[in-house]
Amino acid sequence: MAKKKILLITTGGTIASQHSETGLVPQMNSNQLLSYAEGLTAHYDIDVEDLMSLDSSNIQAEEWQLMARAVYEKIGDYDGIIITHGTDTMAYSASMLTYMLKNLNKPVVITGSQVPIENLLSDARDNLYTAFAAVDSGINGVSIAFNRKIIRGCRAVKVRTMGFEAFESVNAKLNGEVYGDGLRKYVRDKEPAGPLELKDQLSTDVFLLKIIPSTKPEIFEMLRNMHYKGIVIEAFGMGGMHFVRRNLLDALEKLTKEGMSVVVCSQCLYDASDLSFYEVGTKLLDCGVISGRDMTTEAAVTKLMWALGQTEDPNEVRRIFNTDMAGEVHL
Repeated sequence: MAKKKILLITTGGTIASQHSETGLVPQMNSNQLLSYAEGLTAHYDIDVEDLMSLDSSNIQAEEWQLMARAVYEKIGDYDGIIITHGTDTMAYSASMLTYMLKNLNKPVVITGSQVPIENLLSDARDNLYTAFAAVDSGINGVSIAFNRKIIRGCRAVKVRTMGFEAFESVNAKLNGEVYGDGLRKYVRDKEPAGPLELKDQLSTDVFLLKIIPSTKPEIFEMLRNMHYKGIVIEAFGMGGMHFVRRNLLDALEKLTKEGMSVVVCSQCLYDASDLSFYEVGTKLLDCGVISGRDMTTEAAVTKLMWALGQTEDPNEVRRIFNTDMAGEVHL
């Protein structure tokens, strides 16, 4: 049986980091990474591309576009693509690539590590093997491979800074998991609606605001004056914010009437927001906000950035949010 052909794209991150006078810095290239996982080259036909070498805190909109374009241009020549990436913004990148690569019918698996690969106690080798197994098993679409689990890219959240169980699949089942008998695939592949499309336009004029008790309504006017086009709000519980004494709702309604898109999610990690449940939520709906339902914050932020890159029409942005693009929301 012919070996599967896989492209390994590196972007930096802890997995490729080495010690310097100022702390850990990404320095290792793809061939150096593979030298620590020699078993992979015996089982797969691997090509490599060093796309960038960044701590993921420095990965932003421009890097998302570079990654999406690299995948779009190369995926036709491979059975799948693996991207090594820092963990801090991995969930944002995975979500954004999900939206940018429409009708993706091959695996694109993002992985990294909590400890540099050259450290004897590193989780990097295990994560790399899991990522390659996900490609081998044909888990299509964008996913994250970490701690022997395969998580849908737009459902992953980083929940630990040091522990090896760094990511969880929030409000969705795993795509797959490694057991003693191999990788168990839990998802059924769907036929794409059409050919692969690259839709990499986005807007960086999106702000994330976490509401706390006594937040001042003037914050919304400030965001308006800074020319933001969209806001994602992490509201309390099922979706509420105060309107007694410090009335946030009037200020918020002014923004939506002027055409700004505002998405409201919950500060709670699990379960869905439901703005119709309490008075504080129904008043938000009356202000013209969009419900984020059970989306992760990372998925909501990147979806709003992506949606505003496709259109500035608030009605069309609302339609996009009322559409499940790739399993990021249960409608």
